[in-house]
Amino acid sequence: MVHSRTAQLIFQSFYLAIGCIGILGSLGLYDAEFDGTFFVYFTNLSNYLCIAVMLFELVQTANRKGDGFVRLSPTVKFISVTAILLTFFVFNFLLAGAPDRDPLSNFKVTSIAFHMVLPLMFTADWILFYEHRKVKWTYPLYSTIFPLVYLAFVFLRAWAVGFDPDVPLLYPYFFLDVSQQGVAGVVRWCCILLVAFIILGYILMALDRSMGARTSAAQEVDKE
Repeated sequence: MVHSRTAQLIFQSFYLAIGCIGILGSLGLYDAEFDGTFFVYFTNLSNYLCIAVMLFELVQTANRKGDGFVRLSPTVKFISVTAILLTFFVFNFLLAGAPDRDPLSNFKVTSIAFHMVLPLMFTADWILFYEHRKVKWTYPLYSTIFPLVYLAFVFLRAWAVGFDPDVPLLYPYFFLDVSQQGVAGVVRWCCILLVAFIILGYILMALDRSMGARTSAAQEVDKE
């Protein structure tokens, strides 16, 4: 693990710089047109969450006197990591190659930043700069709160506009589109993704335990 305060400051600042580029793109700046549906995408919301977490990390690291681990809440960090990895995996395995998606849109600055660069950097930040063996078995379950709230938001929004198909991005993703998948199909997709998300959480928990064990072993060797 990396204890260097300087390395953390550089990494966190670089992440936030790319995050700002992504945020501006998500608002439609690079298309010279404001995108009023920016708040509908899970991609945007999960990235906004991670950018906010990283900003708090940067402030905390800047105020710290010496080297050491990043001390931001392990629970918040874990929830954010799982949320952004959900964005990474769902996009790259389900959405990037969808028939109704323009392949060229995958190579736009915002898409690359929000779907590839920032998710991987945020995960690397957790791996490199946080003390491990801190994840509790309940964290993967807590992590489902964010996507479940998002699902509630999408369907409450659809209900509020009377399920009007003319509303832009009534269902932002094909697996949430009731008109395309049917109620049973949407429920099936949501259950599959939720189970996959929980499994991902426990894989990350196992990774956390493994990294913590290796760190402890290395420290014992250094003492000898």
